[in-house]
Amino acid sequence: MIIDCHGHLGNILYPGGGELIFKMGVKKRFGIDFAAFSEWRLHAAMSDAVLGLLPKQITRGQRARNETATLQNMRRSMDKAGVDKMVCLPVPPHVTFDDLRRAAEIDPGVIPFTGVDFTGDDDIQAVLRADVAAGARGLKLHPVIQKEPLDSKRTLAAVEAFAVHDLPVLFHAGVFSYYLGAEASRNQVTSYGEIHYARNLVAAFPKVDFIVGHAGLFLVDDVTAMLKGYSNVYVDVTIQSPATIRKLIEVFGPERVLYGSDWPWGNHIPAIKAVRKACKGDRTLENLIFFENAARLLKV
Repeated sequence: MIIDCHGHLGNILYPGGGELIFKMGVKKRFGIDFAAFSEWRLHAAMSDAVLGLLPKQITRGQRARNETATLQNMRRSMDKAGVDKMVCLPVPPHVTFDDLRRAAEIDPGVIPFTGVDFTGDDDIQAVLRADVAAGARGLKLHPVIQKEPLDSKRTLAAVEAFAVHDLPVLFHAGVFSYYLGAEASRNQVTSYGEIHYARNLVAAFPKVDFIVGHAGLFLVDDVTAMLKGYSNVYVDVTIQSPATIRKLIEVFGPERVLYGSDWPWGNHIPAIKAVRKACKGDRTLENLIFFENAARLLKV
């Protein structure tokens, strides 16, 4: 069995993005997809270095992928790759837990997480309690798109309210630009993906399990340096190479490394190949990363 612990449904970049989930026949618009080259290389260092020189082109390609995040396309990708379940992460107010709950009612392969709408004034404790009762298996924080630091008072209050449910908190980690042109300064704060914010959050809640999204993207060395001493830290290996995955296994231990694809921003099959190459034929290790660690953490 394979559980993808990091995926998306809906357009996470704009209000009303949940409507995309239920559309049919959506195809990716034409354009050069530079990230596909990195996937072909299983995100090896050389391709990552090249991609780092093309930030705007990468953003355009990733945005085109984001626009394909329908339930129909997700199911096709999962079936092709042999993925059984996928954690689907909201980014309120664009895509909400209610959007993902509706998707899970249609497709039991969806594992919905809840999130916090920092633009509203809802009773966070009551909202999170209701969402967990309705099936949420974790909390997602996206400091870059939500423009809220991981160690802000509002974030700390949200995590404290969620801590009673004994479920994991997954946060985006890593500097990445999701918007272009004038939108780049209005709709994101890329520096909030830096790892020192994550370290402050993790240190504040030693009894909460945290999943470091993407293992920090290009800041994976900061993740291993700053977070290796925390026993409540897990990492998902979305968009990481086999060599980096092996390093993460060494630093955090095989019980705290999780398979993820970041679908549709990433693809299932290259991510699976990267994990298998990292495991070098060790089926016990593969089972931990593909399924057992996530099943234990998410209580599924």
